[in-house]
Amino acid sequence: MKRTRIAFALVIASLAVCSMSCKSGSNAAAPASGTPAAGAPAGAAGEASLYARLGGADGVHALVNQAVDNITHDPRIGHFFADTDLEPFKKSFATLIGQVTGGPEKYTGRDMKTTHSGLGIHEADFNALIEDVGRALDQVQAGEKEKAELIALLTPMKKDIIEP
Repeated sequence: MKRTRIAFALVIASLAVCSMSCKSGSNAAAPASGTPAAGAPAGAAGEASLYARLGGADGVHALVNQAVDNITHDPRIGHFFADTDLEPFKKSFATLIGQVTGGPEKYTGRDMKTTHSGLGIHEADFNALIEDVGRALDQVQAGEKEKAELIALLTPMKKDIIEP
């Protein structure tokens, strides 16, 4: 059971990669079509990347710290993190968020389907995490546009994460 909890914690961290679809069998994440490459501006031409609008590395770390606090204290999913070493989890989560929002970070973890296979993650678990991240965005005073953009990056990964 301890191993499952740790695996689930790492899986949840990798939710941030939701804007990427990884090649089957590859450990390298690649941006999904329609999403900006790392460092590329998001949105209209000349607009700063979501990463920059979230406050760069410092802003992403503040967001991740708040999100992890929300997640670990959430009675719906917090129990999955009881045996998780939170510092490596936060680092991984920040790397993922940084990459998908246009920052310089490079996530090198496994693809989402492989990572989540057999963990029994249900739609309610995924939705709880998305809600906790949304609340964290509010708590760090991210703008509504930034909140919508990050949630839009996370939500499509549901198909690779939840089990029927």
